[in-house]
Amino acid sequence: MSQSGGARDDARGELMSTTTSAAVDSAFNALAQTVLVHNARTLEDLVREMLRPMLKVWLDDNLPGMVERLVRAEIERVSRGRGG
Repeated sequence: MSQSGGARDDARGELMSTTTSAAVDSAFNALAQTVLVHNARTLEDLVREMLRPMLKVWLDDNLPGMVERLVRAEIERVSRGRGG
């Protein structure tokens, strides 16, 4: 890489030079291609697999309270309608 190329990248406020960025892009593309060829899994499959445990924890922590609050609100709404 030439000194002037790095200076131009710095002047634009970029954190990486275009050469470094291209090398990183190439490496990640090669990794993605290797993963997809050898595992025959899509990116969607990988994301689903990673998110599933996080979603389970969130639901376990939040869903019971949300359902209870909404059921209570609906019971109040129905009971007010019946009495009035």
